[in-house]
Amino acid sequence: MRLAILGGGGFRVPLVYSALLRDTHERRVDEVVLHDVAPDRLQTVEHILRQQAHGRPDAPSVSATTDLDAALDGADFVFSAIRVGGLEGRTQDERVALDLGVLGQETTGPGGIAYGLRTIPVALDVAERVRRLAPTAWVINFTNPAGMITQAMQSVLGDRVMGICDSPIGLGRRAATALGIDADRVRLGYSGLNHLGWLQRLVHDGRDVLPDLLARPELLESFEEGRLFGAQWLQTIGALPNEYLYYFYFTREAVAGIRGSAETRGEYLLRSQAEFYRAVGAAPEQAYALWQQTRRARDETYMAEAREEGEERDDTDVAGGGYEGVALALMAAIARNERAGMLLNVRNRGALPGVPEDAVVEVPCTVDASGPSPLAAEPLTGHALGLVQQVKAVEELTIRAALERSPRLALEAFALHPLVDSVGTARALLAGYRERIPSLAAVLG
Repeated sequence: MRLAILGGGGFRVPLVYSALLRDTHERRVDEVVLHDVAPDRLQTVEHILRQQAHGRPDAPSVSATTDLDAALDGADFVFSAIRVGGLEGRTQDERVALDLGVLGQETTGPGGIAYGLRTIPVALDVAERVRRLAPTAWVINFTNPAGMITQAMQSVLGDRVMGICDSPIGLGRRAATALGIDADRVRLGYSGLNHLGWLQRLVHDGRDVLPDLLARPELLESFEEGRLFGAQWLQTIGALPNEYLYYFYFTREAVAGIRGSAETRGEYLLRSQAEFYRAVGAAPEQAYALWQQTRRARDETYMAEAREEGEERDDTDVAGGGYEGVALALMAAIARNERAGMLLNVRNRGALPGVPEDAVVEVPCTVDASGPSPLAAEPLTGHALGLVQQVKAVEELTIRAALERSPRLALEAFALHPLVDSVGTARALLAGYRERIPSLAAVLG
């Protein structure tokens, strides 16, 4: 099978390839085509992948191209992890908002709107090319904001596009581990949107054990989300939120933490990745070792603004994700008709009450050769349902704004986001993003 990886010069591509190397099934990906607009980054990632495959004659072949049509032609699966505007754009997603005293984060709040506005036209162009060059291919979207981009691409490719994220999977695994339960033997009652969901049930051997965890503050605060939100707040809401809900529940603290840091997350990644690519250029034979070293530092500093100064992430938290494993399981389930259950970003189809039928939601699904089918999800009520409905309305406004090249709709999206505190602030955000991000300005004119 042929896998095209868009954003193939990206830092996380070796994680996907490592998952492919673990697959020994006779029907597996045996050809990987990397696509990126940056030839030097492509070359670096090629070095890493070849070193990963050293001594493995059965390893998937690797090629690279800056020609998007050539990468897509004949693909069985397309993995999309593009970053329109690069990390330079991400730093502006963060800084424009922070300069106005508003949350500066790339997927949550105004930064996510800015990121979506400039990414949607590119994602739709990719979808049109897939429909023309690889009409039977399945697209696995990891491009952020994942739910919004997946929904936009579905307007062209329908249910052949699915979004994945490692956050809810990591949450479920950490919760199970805190209880001393095998994480592979639990069912997650998780629902919401990408980066905006709640674990409301944790079923083990037919019994919901989440109340057992919520009753034990010392267990709750033994893992990442418990430390982020505090046991008392988790007990108050009776659920475990996705880590990104920190930005909604503790907005003031998040903004203060980011503004008090020497650099934003985007600025840190821009600096560290530039150093990494320079180091590989000087010593290509050490590419894989340098990548491992840099990756560890990235993982350890993730969401550092939510932790006390000097507080480090626990090793189990650092290792708790695994989107590459989800991507492999998803491809295996479809290609081999191996029925599997997983959390995905898919069209709602009534799975999550109170959200439009055609909206993309993040819910449990079953997957087989016919693709993903959403299961009846844990209903959301009260503040959680209201928040999901409001953010989904903003996502849909953002998609329309990008399609219609409409500054008016873009302003409405900014103004109605729950993390933007006034229409005046929304106007300033839109003006700042149009001034400082050329790829966004090009979309809105």
